Amino acid sequence: MNDSSDEPPPIHEPPELERPAAFIATEKELDEQLPVSARRGDRDPYAAWRHRDYSLYSVGSFIASMGAQLQSVTIGYELAQRAGDARSAAFILGLVSLVQALPVMGLALPAGHLADQFDRRRIVLIGLLFTAAGSIVLAWLSLTQHSLPFIYGCLFFIATAQALMRPAQQALVPQLVPSEVLPNAMTWSSTRWQIASVAGPALFGPALLLLKNPAWIYLLDGVAMMSFFAFLLFVRAQPRQRDGEPMTWASVLVGARFVWNSPLILATITLDMFAVLLGGAVVLLPVYAEHILYVDATGLGWLRAAPAIGALIMAVSIAYMPPMQRAGKVLLWSVMGFGAATIVFGFSRNFWLSMLALFFTGAFDAVSVVVRHTLVQLLTPDAMRGRVSAVNSVFISASNELGGFESGVAARFLGLVTAVVAGGVGTIIVVAATALKWPQVKQLGALEDVEEMKQ
Repeated sequence: MNDSSDEPPPIHEPPELERPAAFIATEKELDEQLPVSARRGDRDPYAAWRHRDYSLYSVGSFIASMGAQLQSVTIGYELAQRAGDARSAAFILGLVSLVQALPVMGLALPAGHLADQFDRRRIVLIGLLFTAAGSIVLAWLSLTQHSLPFIYGCLFFIATAQALMRPAQQALVPQLVPSEVLPNAMTWSSTRWQIASVAGPALFGPALLLLKNPAWIYLLDGVAMMSFFAFLLFVRAQPRQRDGEPMTWASVLVGARFVWNSPLILATITLDMFAVLLGGAVVLLPVYAEHILYVDATGLGWLRAAPAIGALIMAVSIAYMPPMQRAGKVLLWSVMGFGAATIVFGFSRNFWLSMLALFFTGAFDAVSVVVRHTLVQLLTPDAMRGRVSAVNSVFISASNELGGFESGVAARFLGLVTAVVAGGVGTIIVVAATALKWPQVKQLGALEDVEEMKQ
């Protein structure tokens, strides 16, 4: 039939073509074959925060970390004020670091076994109760001006509670988020800790001015620990693997053997340990503030906050930047930068230059923290995470607390400047030695692909 109308035929939009199901399946398979770092949807900087349990845990942990940082600055300030001269003050602060290191060195491995055999969340809850009790006792000792041995004893008790709790706390995070979100969660965990490390010390000067007595600051730390306790009560951790292995020396040392046989983990935690062991000048800041830079409690608070400010900016930058494609080389250069910044701080007599040098020590150290923690969590089977985290805790304690003791003793006999500068030089030497001993570090690529290396 012919259409005699002059009106042109209507123009119809072509229907939107749907891709066949087979094509979609093929695309999905191809996507799954890509490295984790190259898949779509892995660029959400807030991925970890979209999980309720991680958010609750993080808020409570932030409050507790801020209280602990504020208390740490207060202890250093109060004890340094009791000493007569710079070298004596440095030695006293070094002994504080030693007292805090001993429980971790002795209890971390058994605590790691407990974290793998029992409810990690419950272990953390018990540890928080004892830590809060220790802070209350410390407040009483400060208020009544008890002698140093009593204060050392109380600090030892608090460190013991934290040593038993720390492996469980570190191993709990992977139970709060899916494995593909864990690198983002570890980055934000570092960021959260750095924010607390800024806020706590920065509040020290105003808090001391307002409260008049350090004892009340110790009480604030007890309240902060109980706040974390309250948040953790509402956290629901995912089920995990348990091997039911009884506690024996063999089972306790499983984590140590695993680390020894994992070159990447061993190299990165060894590098971090020796770098901070030699280059850690933070414990000497109360002495530097009073005897070299001539600043008050507020100035000391900002000096303590400076590394955390640098680390915070770096950690947030890492969360927003594309994944590191050459994480190993970035790690080595960052630790070398940490050593160089430590040398600058050691020679500085200017408050602002010292602040800048400390800022860069924190920024460079943040890279090491993110790389090391991510490697430990991704390369470790879940049933062993508590024990491996315990080994990591031993290394952290050796670098932080024992590093503080080493700095205090070195400053006592060599002087402040010589001790700090020599530590920075030693850190740079350690980087070179690590690169030669473990070439796998230089070859490390994207962190998001590390889990595919797990045997």
